[in-house]
Amino acid sequence: MSKKVSVKKFRKVLVANRGEIAIRIFRALSELGITTVSIYSKEDRYAMFRSKADESYPLNPQKGPIDAYLDIDTIIKIALSTGVDAIHPGYGFLSENPDFADACERNGIVFIGPGSNIMNAMGDKISSKKIAIEANVPIIPGVDYAIKEVDEAKKIAAQVGYPVMLKASNGGGGRGMRIVNQEEDLEKEFNEAKNESKKAFGDDMIFIEKYLRGPKHIEVQIIGDNYGNVVHLYDRDCSVQRRHQKVVEYAPAFSIPETVRQEIFDASIRLAKTVGYRNAGTLEFLVDADNHPYFIEMNPRIQVEHTVSEMVTDIDIVQTQILIAEGYPLDSEEIAIPSQENVVCTGYSIQTRVTTEDPANNFLPDTGEITVYRSGSGNGIRLDGGNAYTGAVISPYYDSLLVKAISHDRTFLGAVRKSIRALQEMRIRGVKTNIPFLVNVLNHPTFQSGQCYTTFIEETPELFELTKSQNRANKIIEFIGDRIVNSNNGEKTFYENRVLPKLDKSKPVYGARDEFLKLGAQGFMQKILKEDKLYVTDTTMRDAQQSLMATRMRSKDLCGAAYATNAFMKNAFSVEAWGGATYDIVAQLSRQKSKIFIMN
Repeated sequence: MSKKVSVKKFRKVLVANRGEIAIRIFRALSELGITTVSIYSKEDRYAMFRSKADESYPLNPQKGPIDAYLDIDTIIKIALSTGVDAIHPGYGFLSENPDFADACERNGIVFIGPGSNIMNAMGDKISSKKIAIEANVPIIPGVDYAIKEVDEAKKIAAQVGYPVMLKASNGGGGRGMRIVNQEEDLEKEFNEAKNESKKAFGDDMIFIEKYLRGPKHIEVQIIGDNYGNVVHLYDRDCSVQRRHQKVVEYAPAFSIPETVRQEIFDASIRLAKTVGYRNAGTLEFLVDADNHPYFIEMNPRIQVEHTVSEMVTDIDIVQTQILIAEGYPLDSEEIAIPSQENVVCTGYSIQTRVTTEDPANNFLPDTGEITVYRSGSGNGIRLDGGNAYTGAVISPYYDSLLVKAISHDRTFLGAVRKSIRALQEMRIRGVKTNIPFLVNVLNHPTFQSGQCYTTFIEETPELFELTKSQNRANKIIEFIGDRIVNSNNGEKTFYENRVLPKLDKSKPVYGARDEFLKLGAQGFMQKILKEDKLYVTDTTMRDAQQSLMATRMRSKDLCGAAYATNAFMKNAFSVEAWGGATYDIVAQLSRQKSKIFIMN
């Protein structure tokens, strides 16, 4: 290591994000003993992620639900006023914005991620392709510059050969991407891609490359420190996609030949070192039917699917990000990755993204209140959630992700079975989810053999033969309620008047409560300790409401019997009525000798 090691530990870190990833980062920071700060839009004022941070501050209420989290000036102002040492951007929002990284640096705040120079080089698809060529990394045939006019696009598409892919240079999540199969469609798709890119990313730079039919989407997780050391955390298969957005991911990418995997690993390390990459990042490749890999882009941030790499390598990627930003090298005791040989891949891990989308209705996002939420956990299951709990209100403003269910097992089929079991255990009511669809994907032979490709979902209609939820508990409750309320058409059955015990209410009743008020707590306790007497507590009235007599006695009847019960039980220690052990505390204080007898 040629560079001098410089470490500056963080006391307080702000997370410039929301939902699941914000909670994931808060937990990593808390384990490192670092104070956490959250920010939130007005739409998120009741969101769960706020409660997971030590401090929480509102963003500009005049901003919209998305724009609030893109407001660099307000975020920096909050960071300075709260005295944070660093900001973690998570994924999405400002995570790949070089202006945000620069703003942090100008204000003396550490940006937990690569610097703006690396973002400009690798976050932009055109620039990253140029660097890939320099690093001798294979890329898909196409052009390495932005195309402004449709006539030029037609010329290049003809040279590359149809079908072609139009991509926004700064795109992500499938936005600004179009597949064009013939020249007649190019003009329309080109203009739509430019407009979408302009709205989503602030520019309309579009480039063209050859479209590969049915490839596998493989990505490599890499980590680099501030001193030139880079390792990979093996690969992930992210081929199960819908409209270029990942649905199910797993690690490692076992269906790719080992020689091809090694070629991808070597290319990833070579490319990361060429650009001087630091912190966590992901290099994405497409592998065609002949097992030829092509680099497509680099994501200079944490990924949604980082979890599966953590499970198979036992390396906490988020904590490693933080430690690298503090200045620790990979071979430090804190990070403990002295070389590539120390990164070992064990077992298989699958991540399924549970969302509030309706697969039967073209995955239309659903909104509303979650009335029931029970998760499916157990051995080999990890849940990374952010919005899912009973009473949560799902808004239309943000990503529909509820929870990520991650399984780990010694075998891939074992991980599949764990994922299916966890999803089937989940009970989510009030909003529609994609759980039945995910179960179909996991059960499909093509998935279980690791042979999925990027258009697998579109070309497999049986995945949409969905099994609807039985919802048995709600149906039973509704049935019982209907029988009780409506079975007699609203007319109540008449019951004969009660016959009350005869009692002379003029005679005073002196009981344990009167003794307690007379002697006080200490005196009453000492009296119990000194007396050689059995103290009886009657619980009949309590159980009348809870079990035995619940369907036979009315509150009117029980209240009518209360006076007589009080008189007949005047020598009792206590009477429990409608729950609650009146004198339990006395029993706890009198530990030397148990003198209380519960009688029903």
